[in-house]
Amino acid sequence: MRRLLLAALLLLPAAAPAAAQGVPDALRGTWAAGSCAAPTALLHVTARSVARLPADGPARLVRFRTLRDQDGWTLGTGAGGEAPRVMLRARDDALELAEPDAKLRDDRLPGATAVTQWLRCQAGDVRLSLLHGEGLAFLGTLERLEAACQTGPMPICIGALVAEADVSGDGLLSVAEVARLLRGAAWALAVQQGGDVEGIAIAGGLGGVAALTAARLLVGSLDYDGDGRLSPAELAQDRLVFPSGAGSPDGRPGTIEALAEGAGLLRNLLERIASE
Repeated sequence: MRRLLLAALLLLPAAAPAAAQGVPDALRGTWAAGSCAAPTALLHVTARSVARLPADGPARLVRFRTLRDQDGWTLGTGAGGEAPRVMLRARDDALELAEPDAKLRDDRLPGATAVTQWLRCQAGDVRLSLLHGEGLAFLGTLERLEAACQTGPMPICIGALVAEADVSGDGLLSVAEVARLLRGAAWALAVQQGGDVEGIAIAGGLGGVAALTAARLLVGSLDYDGDGRLSPAELAQDRLVFPSGAGSPDGRPGTIEALAEGAGLLRNLLERIASE
């Protein structure tokens, strides 16, 4: 049920936990190639992932399965057949990045791999900020949710979900707050598939519409008190503990198939009422 809850909200499979310490704090954040005002690319580093976002060309997202130190570098290895590797290290006020070829042996890294330098940015190009802002925030959110939900009990998972998505701070999740998570998931999927700026923008536009629709359906399906928002109690309904099994000894078993017929009749009735 924990995975079902996350899948409904995040639309991404959970990654296996990487080394607990993650990428060093000093290396995390958003970096730019060129200048912050007019970057040729952005590089966003979280505890367990790196997203490289060029202004022209395919994006790249590597989520680390393992992390280790190697000769002054932080070496992160992703999933997949080629197990992509990314090397990061601080150099003065800049960040150095190397992306070794898959055929290069670990004991020879970084070898002749090109090393690029990146400048730390707090803000920058408006176009790239609008395109990537929500998605970059989502990467950190996803990692925190995975940490809470992959090892903790369901109450901790639900609490983390509400804490991450609750932008307004009222302890409840609105349609807009759920849609924000889903837009972030759509962005992450487009970047992971190597989309360029145009492709990510298209995915974001289509994903935004789909996210809003999915968010409305999700909130509507769990909004038991009808206030248009989801509380932790509503998210937890029937999900915290197994039921007692206290049914009734009276009566006799019917057929499950008959329930589908009844559900269809009820749906038809509701649709007819709504259309009149």
